[in-house]
Amino acid sequence: MDQLGLLLVLLLGALLTVPLGDRLGLPPPVLMTLLGVVLALLPFVPNVDIPPELILPLVLPPLLYATVQRTSWRQFAANVRPILLLAVALVLVTTAAVAAVAHTVVPGLPIAAAVALGALVAPPDPVAATAVAGSVGLPRRLVSILEGEGLFNDVTAIVVYHVAVGAVVAGTFSWAGAGVELLLSAVVAVATGLVLGKAGARVAGVLDDPTLRTGLTLLLPFAAYALAEELHGSGVLAVLVTALVLSGHTLDADDVTGRLAGRTFWEIVDTLVTGVAFGLVGLELSSVIRLAEGREARMLGWGALVVVTVVGVRLLWLLPATWLAERLHRPGSSAEEIPVSWRETVVMWWSGMRGVASVALALAIPLTTDAGEGFPGRDEILFLAFCVIMATLVVQGLTLPWLVGRLGVRADSDAERRLERDLALRATLAAKRRLKELQESEDLPDELVERLRRLAFDIGARISPDMVDEERRSAYERRARRLEAVQRLQHDMLSAARHEVLAARTEPGADPEVVDRVLHQLDVRSLR
Repeated sequence: MDQLGLLLVLLLGALLTVPLGDRLGLPPPVLMTLLGVVLALLPFVPNVDIPPELILPLVLPPLLYATVQRTSWRQFAANVRPILLLAVALVLVTTAAVAAVAHTVVPGLPIAAAVALGALVAPPDPVAATAVAGSVGLPRRLVSILEGEGLFNDVTAIVVYHVAVGAVVAGTFSWAGAGVELLLSAVVAVATGLVLGKAGARVAGVLDDPTLRTGLTLLLPFAAYALAEELHGSGVLAVLVTALVLSGHTLDADDVTGRLAGRTFWEIVDTLVTGVAFGLVGLELSSVIRLAEGREARMLGWGALVVVTVVGVRLLWLLPATWLAERLHRPGSSAEEIPVSWRETVVMWWSGMRGVASVALALAIPLTTDAGEGFPGRDEILFLAFCVIMATLVVQGLTLPWLVGRLGVRADSDAERRLERDLALRATLAAKRRLKELQESEDLPDELVERLRRLAFDIGARISPDMVDEERRSAYERRARRLEAVQRLQHDMLSAARHEVLAARTEPGADPEVVDRVLHQLDVRSLR
């Protein structure tokens, strides 16, 4: 098997682990990691040959962009306190704790190298956390906090990592310089994201084809990451800001085809890239294990101490941080999303899984310093980093569904239904207002007006049947059954038409391009 064959296996695994995970009740990223481990043990599977410096630029931009599509500026603004407590403060505290432990137990490991280790294992992976948390039915507010933490903590951790690695390579370190670098990195990233986001929104407004607009959304995350890194800014933060700016520019509400095409496209990208990324995590395990030859027991002991430090610091930080967030939380305000019980705090603690970013940063550690000497403790750092990654991703990922079930933490379905009902009512009232405006501007027959009035009512009833009383719900259900029968007949008729047109593609003299154009028109009609 060559590298291309290995990539195809990972892509196929990314697709198959989704239904398998649903059937087993396990998160697909964890299953893909285990698949990578199994592949790594097979003698005919080659070692992964991807330059470490390319892993983050190739993997993170699309995954971050896909994650940001599920949130908004309002959510981030409302959750500034919990996100900062987790994404900035907790990352720094975890980095310091891991650096202290590693510097103490690993002989000859310089403090700057230990800080690099702490920084690369400090940030929970945004993709792993949200994919796992979303698959076990957590309350939306917890998923929002985990998404915010996962998106912002990489920014802090990567900057600290680069400062620490630079100190080891150059042999010098300055706290003032590190602070200035962190600030400049954030400013450059925000500026880059704002410029590209606004420019992208303008370009999207010019493009009439939904396919081209979807292609633009794929290009922009990579451009934001590459440009920010070129300007010595944070590529992760630039992608985040770009995606938020684009999502804040509301596109045409009537662009149904473009919205459906974009959502489908990004769901496919998210599934495939996530699968490949976590498959690579598992594949790297075999090469890392070889680093411990002859001293397995001692290095596993170090790894256990670092894992306990990472997991323990998160719990010890979350308990007072949650208490502080509750004390600062305004009574009656639902804008800020915080854990509301010790059970939710425990679930948030156990959801702190490490993943793709930690792997990429560990593999990207230089081999030598500017003095030509080997990077001190590089093998130990790699091994300890993978101990943390595998322990948190596999152990916590496999046991999180059980923990959630035992603690009884579930999504607030009542609140979701209330929101659906409110939105259904607003949609119905908007449709009725527009109908009244049309009545005043056009001469509409009474029969047509009555039919359109029922249609306006059906819009809301279809979204949330709970918004109407029993009698009106029964009337809606009867109309819905009649409409379903008509749609079924239309579906059969359009299916026959599509089969006939598609059969013409193989006839002598038929122009495939014309046939495909006619078939596309039938497909759009079927979608409507």
